Amino acid sequence: MKQENVGIIIVDHGSRRKESNELLLQFVEMFRSASPFDIIEPAHMEIATPTIANALTACVSQGAKRIIVHPYFLLPGNHWKHDIPALVAEAVADFSNVRYAITEPLGLHPLLAEIARQRIDDCLAKAF
Repeated sequence: MKQENVGIIIVDHGSRRKESNELLLQFVEMFRSASPFDIIEPAHMEIATPTIANALTACVSQGAKRIIVHPYFLLPGNHWKHDIPALVAEAVADFSNVRYAITEPLGLHPLLAEIARQRIDDCLAKAF
């Protein structure tokens, strides 16, 4: 089911390594093909662009009235608890008609155990 007027921002830390920043773009494309959302933008918390403010502006320009920010982080730390909420609040201040929420990071989701097992199996197959 399509979700109208909802913008998704997938935010990582940001890196000086171009290759790391490109992985976020690849993940966003993978997510886009598997989700009902039409408005999906990447963002880096710091160091690289697009920033959270850039991504939020892009979502609003595409018609988003509700923004969901998903920290593409493994565990809840200071970036999730303090930095990202502050950056989002600052960015949304210019858009009085836009509401937002921030998801939990990936955390202890049960599928992560399966992903870890697959990564270990892949490593075993290549290394030994």
